[in-house]
Amino acid sequence: MSTHHVLALILVVTTSTCRAAYADFDYGGMPVQINRLLGEPSVLTLRGRVDSSWYRVLNRQGCPLECDCPIQWPSAMFCDNRGLFYVPTSLSPKSQYLFLQGNSIAALPRRMFENTTLVRWLILDHNVLTSSQIDNASLKGLHHLENLFMNYNNLTEIPSPLPSGLKQLRLAYNRINKIGPGVLDNLKNLTLLLLHRNQLKVIGEADFKGLQSLILLDLSHNSLTEFPAYLPPSIQQLYLSNNSLTALPGNCLINFKNLQYLRLSHNKLTNDGLPSTVFNTSVIVEMDLSYNHLTSIPMVHESLQYLFLEANIIEAFNTSSFCRKVGPVSFSKMKLLRLDGNRLSYSQLPSDWVLCLRVLRDIYI
Repeated sequence: MSTHHVLALILVVTTSTCRAAYADFDYGGMPVQINRLLGEPSVLTLRGRVDSSWYRVLNRQGCPLECDCPIQWPSAMFCDNRGLFYVPTSLSPKSQYLFLQGNSIAALPRRMFENTTLVRWLILDHNVLTSSQIDNASLKGLHHLENLFMNYNNLTEIPSPLPSGLKQLRLAYNRINKIGPGVLDNLKNLTLLLLHRNQLKVIGEADFKGLQSLILLDLSHNSLTEFPAYLPPSIQQLYLSNNSLTALPGNCLINFKNLQYLRLSHNKLTNDGLPSTVFNTSVIVEMDLSYNHLTSIPMVHESLQYLFLEANIIEAFNTSSFCRKVGPVSFSKMKLLRLDGNRLSYSQLPSDWVLCLRVLRDIYI
């Protein structure tokens, strides 16, 4: 099975049978990891799962009328998909998991969470939050907060300051047009940052300076014209698809010692904009260069296993793109190669391609 759509996360989101309702369970388009050993709720919404008359009866004391608080998860409050225009004011001080997605909440006042400082998960997806209506101190006191989801809102800036213990920050599908120096500096534990489907044009030198533990960064579907030059070297998964990149600097990947997944599809990359050594890194396992303007196969490292080049304008197959030399221990580790949607046919494959790509399982032309 290709790793093209597989991430090192546990998928616990239940797929809706109704396509229109799927967005309610999207959470930024990235699977959500649940740790049941820590008592985390195994679902992020009760909608469509259990009849409300049943779990309302089992609500624990002190649960706001706007929410449901099943006794199965004594520290969780399900206030999602209720048509709320505000965050309930009588939140339990013992709450650790607060689900508020799918409402019409537009603001986060200063003292909104002052009595719920133990919250570890805060999900505010699919609301109408704007940056001007989020008080600078509204999130500051949530010292235990690890996961903050604010996808599908109307944010133009990243909320600041944010709690230093954050591990996941999901801000996809907003209108964020800049990050700004210092906004993320204190997030030394952050491992996942979703910023796709925003309006970013430039990544500044100090924008990601403090993200020492970042593993996954999604900047796809923005308006970037240059490869971001100052990204955390800890990144293992980097997504830059659907931007306006035309070229890559020759040393843009040299500092990534753990980068395994690189997605650059749906850009405007040309061979003239790709130095011959730009992809000469042994750690990358999967690379997506589909839907660009490539006329030939770029040179890649022999250790690369999955390469997606479909929907370019490639006219020739060069074995040297995959192997500098061919021998008993010198060959490409490629397992899957997609070249469909180009100007190639199987008859154009050179005779020595099977020696170079000897462990290849699937090839599409």
